Amino acid sequence: MREVLKHYMNPLHIYCRLRDIGISKDTALLLCRIYERAIFKRYFLNRL
Repeated sequence: MREVLKHYMNPLHIYCRLRDIGISKDTALLLCRIYERAIFKRYFLNRL
């Protein structure tokens, strides 16, 4: 279960889903960088 959650919360996966819903490349990249620094590294990388 951890690996599945880690996959879905991965910044690259989030980026792909943002692109799928029509968000521009630059905006999706910016949002994923913010997400990675603020959430992913802090809560998912070290704990899962």
